[in-house]
Amino acid sequence: QAQLTESGGGSVQTGGSLRLSCAASDGDKYIMGWFRQAPGKEREFVGAIYISSRHTYYADSVKGRFTVSRDNAKNTVYLQMNSLKPEDTALYYCAARGSRIITSAIGLWDQYTYHGQGTQVTVSA
Repeated sequence: QAQLTESGGGSVQTGGSLRLSCAASDGDKYIMGWFRQAPGKEREFVGAIYISSRHTYYADSVKGRFTVSRDNAKNTVYLQMNSLKPEDTALYYCAARGSRIITSAIGLWDQYTYHGQGTQVTVSA
């Protein structure tokens, strides 16, 4: 059973950057995803990365600003967030899935087996 621990959240001004980390036990065995949930809003997909790092996927709202990467030797997945906007303010979660997934499902929270507790990102205007 994977244990996921996010870190790296904080408060930044508009235009700033943050890098989130997700440490995952046996992380090199999982497809990893990032999700976020802002107060009063539905949880939404941010990005995902396959085990080999060959394929990454992003929500349109973050494409070109956020980058998902992983270091399997460290069992860690990263979410580099640049050009942050106030609308990026949310609780960010990582999630893991141990089996293959069809592309159309990669953005679905309930398709991931394990989920972290979240780390808060606040972007001020």
